[in-house]
Amino acid sequence: MTAPQETEATARARFTFRLRVSPTALAKLSGEWARCRWVWNECAARSKKAHAEGENCGPARLDRMLTEARTRNTWLRNGSSVPQQQLVRDFGKSRAKALKDIKAGLPVRQRAGMPRFKRKRAADPSLNYTRRGFRIKDGRLHLAGGISLRVVWSRALPAEPSSVRVFRDSLGHWYASFVVCIDVQPLPETGAVLGIDWGVKETATTTSDAHDLPHDGHGRKAAAGLARYQRMMARRKPAKGTPGSRGYLAAKRLAVKLHKKVARQRQDTGRKWAKAVVRDHDALAVEDFRPRFLAKSTMARKAADAAIGATKAALIAMARKHGRIVHLVHPAHTTMDCAQCGARTKHALPLSERTYTCTACGAVSPRDKNSAHVMLVRAGLNPAGADRARAAGPPVHSQREPGIPAP
Repeated sequence: MTAPQETEATARARFTFRLRVSPTALAKLSGEWARCRWVWNECAARSKKAHAEGENCGPARLDRMLTEARTRNTWLRNGSSVPQQQLVRDFGKSRAKALKDIKAGLPVRQRAGMPRFKRKRAADPSLNYTRRGFRIKDGRLHLAGGISLRVVWSRALPAEPSSVRVFRDSLGHWYASFVVCIDVQPLPETGAVLGIDWGVKETATTTSDAHDLPHDGHGRKAAAGLARYQRMMARRKPAKGTPGSRGYLAAKRLAVKLHKKVARQRQDTGRKWAKAVVRDHDALAVEDFRPRFLAKSTMARKAADAAIGATKAALIAMARKHGRIVHLVHPAHTTMDCAQCGARTKHALPLSERTYTCTACGAVSPRDKNSAHVMLVRAGLNPAGADRARAAGPPVHSQREPGIPAP
């Protein structure tokens, strides 16, 4: 059966299920991943050599490399070509994004990194299959190469999947993530709009006090337990080049389980908040904030605990699912502009100054609340704000996230 194509009335969504992997299937999956990891590392080596020589290493060249390698190596040819081809495409996308950031002149801390080599003990297996590489029969997932997996169907798939990603997490659990085109589920119109500003003191500050997202601090609450497990690992740390003891591996597993729990708590908090925001508002003006640069600042730990990137992704996915409009607003000067008159301060406000005072019109408001209202003005969702105008300076355009249908 052919998978349905995405249209304005549909949206793509991922459905992830746990897998029960038999020893036979595990051996085959490990073999497939070994071949794919070799292909990735070969792409990285060819790309690095071409970059040093000033040559182009585009997708066509990488495809030829894979064809030649499969012709030359029987071991590589024994595996399915589908995950290997998908890995080459993923490598090409990562490399193209890194080169684009370099060409744009972005600072090093904001660039997408060039694809690196995948080490055997550091990279978790991840295999991508297109529609011709898998099928679902009698409740089991059959992959190319004779791999049969039992899926724990916690819910039914709403449509025929177009692709699947089979991966293993840090705890050793295997999952299958299906991409499915689902029908948009429109919600009743409310006539309300919302501006959202991301931050560290509060994860999301909005123009509605009822929809602010406080910083829950899940990582801070788990810090004591994590420190305990890390001390257990430190006491049992093996010498370099020797395998860890059972006590060391047990302590490491406890630490990984706690990290996994915190990640799921953050994901659950973000999804519930996104659902409430999307349900109560027709259009959203969201700061297109890239929190990567905070990783090298003094706020790195608290910024990571806030999980701004995951919360923003959950909000966009929820809006796409329910047909809401999202305007991504460039974050430049959003803390310096006045939401009332559009005037801009001459100097950037220090982080310690939490109240915004406009020198032109005298408006006084909390700094983050003012920024949230600026989002509405820039997106054209607040007709009362500065007549939809903004202060002089470089143009900042609002854009809608691709895939979200127009109203």
